[in-house]
Amino acid sequence: MDLEGPGRPAAEHASFAQAAGGPFTLIVTLFTATLMISNICATKGVQFFTGHHLALGPIEVLPITTDGAFFLFPLAYVIGDVLSEVYGFRAARRTIYYGFGMLALMVVCFWIAIGLPAAEFYGNQDAFRTVVGTTPQLVAAGLAGYIVGQFLNSVTLVLIKERTKERHLWARLLGSTVAGEFGDTLVFCSIAATAIGINTWGAYLNYVLVGFLWKTLCEVLIMPISYRCIAYLKKREPSYAPLDRPALFS
Repeated sequence: MDLEGPGRPAAEHASFAQAAGGPFTLIVTLFTATLMISNICATKGVQFFTGHHLALGPIEVLPITTDGAFFLFPLAYVIGDVLSEVYGFRAARRTIYYGFGMLALMVVCFWIAIGLPAAEFYGNQDAFRTVVGTTPQLVAAGLAGYIVGQFLNSVTLVLIKERTKERHLWARLLGSTVAGEFGDTLVFCSIAATAIGINTWGAYLNYVLVGFLWKTLCEVLIMPISYRCIAYLKKREPSYAPLDRPALFS
C-alpha cells in the first residue's frame, strides 16, 4: 500500500520529511518504548468506583472497567500522529513493523525467563510469572490491536493530509485517532476481555466504550501539545518543504 506514490505530480502531494536520523530516531525509540510498556501494563484489569452500579440498558455504567495501560495508549497514538504527519506513511509503516517486532521479542524473552529454573534464594517466581507471563490470548490481543489500530491511524491521517495539505491539522489528528483508537480498542478488548476477567456483555461494552472514549478525549486534550511538537519538527527538519503554511488550528 503506497499512499505517497508517483501517481500524481509532486506539487499535488502532501509534504513529508525524510525519515532519517535526528528527531526521527528519537520518535521511533519513544514510540516503541511506549508500546512495550503499555502492553505490560495492559495485563492488569482496573476498575474505578467499585461498589457502585448504574445500569443503562445492557451497559454497566459503573464501575468503570479498563486496563492498566489506559494512561499510556493515548501517548502512543499521539506519537504515531506526529510521525505520520511529519514523515508520512512509509516511515510510519516501517516504525509499526519495528514496534511489532520489538513486542514479539519482548514476549519471547519473558517466556524464556519464566521457563528458566529459579534460584533457591529467589522466592518471587510465581509473582514474576503472574506479572510478565502473559497468556497467548493477551499476546494475540495486544499484537492484533496494535497492528489494526496503528495502521488505521496512519492511513487515515495521511489520506486526509493528501486532501488538505497543511490545512486543518485538527481534522487529521482527530479523525485518525477516532479510526485508530476504535479499531485498536475493539480488537484488543474482543480478544483480551475474558483473559482479564471480563465475562458479561455489560462489562465488555463498558470496557470498549470507556477505553475508546478515554483515548479519544485524551487526543483532544493533548492536541495543543501535538500541534506544538509537529510545528517544531517541521521547522527542524530541513527536508520538510510544505506547499502552504497553516494558521494554528486552521
